Amino acid sequence: MRTDTEWLLCDFHVHTNMSDGHLPLGEVVDLFGKHGVDVVAITDHIVDRRTLEQRKRSGEPLGAITEDEFQDYLKLLWREQKRAWEEYGMILIPGVEITNNTDLYHIVAVDVKEYVDPSLPVEEIVEKLKEQNALVIAAHPDRKKQDEEHLSWYLWANMERFKDMFDAWEVANRDDLFNSVGVKKYRYVANSDFHELWHVYSWKTLVKSEKNIEAIKEAIRKNTDVAIYLMRKKQVELSVGCDTMNETSK
Repeated sequence: MRTDTEWLLCDFHVHTNMSDGHLPLGEVVDLFGKHGVDVVAITDHIVDRRTLEQRKRSGEPLGAITEDEFQDYLKLLWREQKRAWEEYGMILIPGVEITNNTDLYHIVAVDVKEYVDPSLPVEEIVEKLKEQNALVIAAHPDRKKQDEEHLSWYLWANMERFKDMFDAWEVANRDDLFNSVGVKKYRYVANSDFHELWHVYSWKTLVKSEKNIEAIKEAIRKNTDVAIYLMRKKQVELSVGCDTMNETSK
């Protein structure tokens, strides 16, 4: 059995236009693959029932994968997983962002196999995810500078209670650093919370691991050979949206 380890450039929090991101799945895969990312988790939103009903009544976009769509969503990710590996040597891991905007907690789940109801209490969500052997991450626990509302306030207010329940906490999200996570010495990751082209240039996680999903998850849980990395713009020839990226970045 191979035991070779290497430093892998990872982003475990990425959205597509299947929820509230701007780019189709295939373009997201190409973007990250051409930037040399080794591991990407696609984590489109699933949303609590009350928020979903409010959006339906108001006629606004749902911005989420519904329970009825969930298996088709996974099938699309599995298909792109194969292409990501064949074309870029990049591991794509199916995931979701379990989004409760009523009680204010967001949980990133990496390597999911079954739908989990975002309306459940945090403890039940984490338990159901761990039954699937998913990696469970507390998303942006501190308030992000650009957010009008603290979307993970409940996790923030109960950090001590939940500290060992999560496999990792986001210590950095896009352009934000959360000292609150760092000083408490919680297990950590850094992610882009990618929604649009320019978000690729943001915080990422470096993990020393064998290049397979189970080894990567275990390395995050151990959290010894883990570092954070701030990706900046490179001169990369892209077939997807270079002009749009330049405009968006202005």
